[in-house]
Amino acid sequence: MKKTFKKVMSLAIVAAMVLSVAACGSKNTNGSAANAGAGTFKIGGIGPTTGGAAVYGTAVKNAAELAVKEINAAGGINGYQVELNFQDDEADQEKGVNAYNTLKDWGMNLLLGSVTSGSCVAVAAKTAEDNMFQLTPSGSAVDCVANDNAFQVCFTDPNQGIAAAQYIGQNAMATKVAVIYDSSDVYSSGIYEKFAGEAKNQPFEIVATESFTADNKTDFSVQLQNAKAAGAELVFLPIYYSEAALILNQAASMEYAPTFFGCDGLDGILAVENFDKSLAEGVILLTPFAADAKDEKTQKFVADYQAAYGDTPNQFAADAYDAIYIMKAAIEKSGATPADGVSGICDKVKGAMTEITVDGLTGIGMTWAATGEVNKEPKAMVIKDGAYALIQ
Repeated sequence: MKKTFKKVMSLAIVAAMVLSVAACGSKNTNGSAANAGAGTFKIGGIGPTTGGAAVYGTAVKNAAELAVKEINAAGGINGYQVELNFQDDEADQEKGVNAYNTLKDWGMNLLLGSVTSGSCVAVAAKTAEDNMFQLTPSGSAVDCVANDNAFQVCFTDPNQGIAAAQYIGQNAMATKVAVIYDSSDVYSSGIYEKFAGEAKNQPFEIVATESFTADNKTDFSVQLQNAKAAGAELVFLPIYYSEAALILNQAASMEYAPTFFGCDGLDGILAVENFDKSLAEGVILLTPFAADAKDEKTQKFVADYQAAYGDTPNQFAADAYDAIYIMKAAIEKSGATPADGVSGICDKVKGAMTEITVDGLTGIGMTWAATGEVNKEPKAMVIKDGAYALIQ
């Protein structure tokens, strides 16, 4: 009886140890144990759906939802359905990290985000630690893709700055140019630096360089007065739409009417509350998407988006829609499954990213370098009659 009792106790202890190890495995921060055997790909999303940059995050959230619904209706990815969980970060770095942790607890195994560069850089440090595959639709700072697990759908800031200077020069838009940028913002300062460098190769002169910071971004009268006094015929605005709307208002009040030229951050200016859209007439911006394009893919996306959300999609929506389908292409190419876990999925998918070619809304024949940067051509749009119009 004693031997039997000891044998039973020994077996019980062994069983308890096995259960203990299994329980610890289910809390793996990489999600490999927690997600093993899971039947869906869980894509987390991070971006501002409230606050000053809500136009961006809401567009990304909506378009990602639209793409996921289409993919699930068509059979999913490698036979697995897709779940999307989108968290609001208010374009704030700390809240972005908090959102990431919330999504990890949910069981996320791939990340769409973050939407804005500052939050994206902060979150990228966490995805690198976890070896989580990350694809940002619109985080354009170089540091967003500093690690080998992160990729972009949008252009990097350097590419936007160089492309803007070349477009202005090649189209002889001005001989004297002023720049107003946010020196406290990685997106804005990154574009400005490359713009200024490329401007030296172009047939125009930067006659005024004016900056502001996040603590002082409501009164631009000094910057505008300096640009006007320098005779700037064009003002380059590598900034976000909320500040740009204030600049256009204040320029009009001082009867200064240069050509205003920006990048993708200006997309959304027509949706600013109480903004007089007529003040944006003639504003030009480089962006990879034009909602009025006549190709079948764009027209279908715009119609479906309008039917679902009652609004016209912007470039951020198009980038996000493409991002989901890019993830799908890379997962299919790699053969990844949810059972591979976070790190396993990442290793497979990031390898496939340099092998796929995607025809999307924001680019035909898009490819990716191992550095995470996308290769595609920009498009120029002008605001005409209160709407974005593609410049042919």
